[in-house]
Amino acid sequence: MDENNGELNIEQGADAEHRSEVKHRSLIKAFGYAFEGIAYSVRTQHNMRIHLVIAVCVLIISIFLRLTPLEWAIILICIGLVIMTEMLNTAIEAIVDLVSPEYHNLAKVSKDLGAGMVVIFASLSAVVGSIVFAIAILRIWG
Repeated sequence: MDENNGELNIEQGADAEHRSEVKHRSLIKAFGYAFEGIAYSVRTQHNMRIHLVIAVCVLIISIFLRLTPLEWAIILICIGLVIMTEMLNTAIEAIVDLVSPEYHNLAKVSKDLGAGMVVIFASLSAVVGSIVFAIAILRIWG
């Protein structure tokens, strides 16, 4: 705004438009980087591909069982968090390999902790999914 008459200065309007365009491009770039990370994980991590196959099977079963919206939310949250923990584990492994290319016991501990995190959450998700599916089966056939 022009301090003298309270009107928007043409230069200020153009500058604001430019900043908005830069922010928009930055957001698009950020999403691009995120999708590159997802693609890297799927392309390079065998366990990620296993998680995705299991997720597709779970989604197919969920459709067949006609889950309630709340049951769908629980299943989708579990799937998302298993995939996220696998990606976090991949990031931990990459960082450890970067800072400690040679064997070090603490590097092993970090990698083992990351893998353990995935196993715990995947196992917990399997239990939660089994409960959700059991309830749905009882509702349909019980």
